[in-house]
Amino acid sequence: QVHLVESGGDLVQPGGSLTLSCAGTGSIFNAMGWHRQAPGKQRELVAVMDIYGKTVYGGSVEGRFTISRQYVKNTMTLQMNSLKPEDTAVYYCGAGRSELDYWGQGTQVTVTV
Repeated sequence: QVHLVESGGDLVQPGGSLTLSCAGTGSIFNAMGWHRQAPGKQRELVAVMDIYGKTVYGGSVEGRFTISRQYVKNTMTLQMNSLKPEDTAVYYCGAGRSELDYWGQGTQVTVTV
């Protein structure tokens, strides 16, 4: 049974940094990534990385966020820098063979003064 657990969500000031982590069990994941959903908005891609290291970032975070994977441990991190209030959202870890088929429960990131 696939299980994904996110951690690291917190309250942070604009311009600050935060690191999210995701631990996966129950399968080998070719693709792992992050989506986020802000109140009243659709879920959107943050970043995704395949098993070869190819990454895709959402346009609003490219250059500020960095995704990385630790393949042996089946874990993933999202380093978020230069955070903005519009980054406030629930961040979801996803994983799967080619698409993000499985999802964690989410972790809240709030960027506010």
